[in-house]
Amino acid sequence: MKKHLLAFALATAAATGALAQANDTIAKVKASGQVTMGVRDSSGALSYTLGDGKYAGFHYEVCQRIVANLEKAAGRKLEIKYLPVTSQNRIPLVQNGTVDIECGSTTNNATRQKDVAFALTTYVEEVRIATKASSGISSLAQLNGKNVATTTGTTSVQLLRKHERANGVDFKEVFGKDHSESFLLLESGRADAFVMDGQILAGNIATSKSPGDYKIVGEVISVEPIAIMLRKDDPAFKKLTDDTIRDMMRSGEMAKVYDKWFVQPIPPKNTRVGLPVSEATKAVWASPNDKPVEDYLKK
Repeated sequence: MKKHLLAFALATAAATGALAQANDTIAKVKASGQVTMGVRDSSGALSYTLGDGKYAGFHYEVCQRIVANLEKAAGRKLEIKYLPVTSQNRIPLVQNGTVDIECGSTTNNATRQKDVAFALTTYVEEVRIATKASSGISSLAQLNGKNVATTTGTTSVQLLRKHERANGVDFKEVFGKDHSESFLLLESGRADAFVMDGQILAGNIATSKSPGDYKIVGEVISVEPIAIMLRKDDPAFKKLTDDTIRDMMRSGEMAKVYDKWFVQPIPPKNTRVGLPVSEATKAVWASPNDKPVEDYLKK
């Protein structure tokens, strides 16, 4: 009987430990020696692939700084595994523990905060329209009767529908499974415009075959805080992540990393995204916060 009780106690302790570790990234990576970083193949200068399993970008580099501090907290060198995620699967993969830190282009909003946590905002995005320079399109109203591309699982889908209803603009939405496929819809003529985060549009234009054939036009459709995504209810890892980001902001390192990816020539083609830091992004660097987009829309 005692043996059964001991076995039950050990099994219970193991299960409790596993459950605690599920929401304790520091303990998890210390035990496994691995950390899994969610990356994007075509999220503009925030996160993109160089091919052969290599990645680059602004958020990718910020996450490298976070992982360096995670190694210090875990007290050991960590193997970094890179897992490409999409707009559709990124939140479930963070929730279920497959991805430890998501370093893409995710908007922090109240709905998502029910499922995941967000680090301090590192970039404030403006949602815009990309079109071919020869299209004659220069505003949202001119999308009436057009095919408009956007990426499945992004906040741009809801924004498009909202503006469609509010402005009486009737267009057909066509969806790409990721940003590169959405841009391909524009490139191939299957879409007349691509509505998405401005830096994603600029990044895809910069790395396209003929950057001069495209332009970003029209009014700012929305302003959105973009942040690195973490598992919910993991205060120790959120603190480590936020402290890393805050230190980068205070020291001026964040501005240098931004300049490297958004202003200077970037690999693999040494093209320039050409987006100097906005006043909205400077403001969150000066007063770091993890407020959702709903707070921005109140202003």
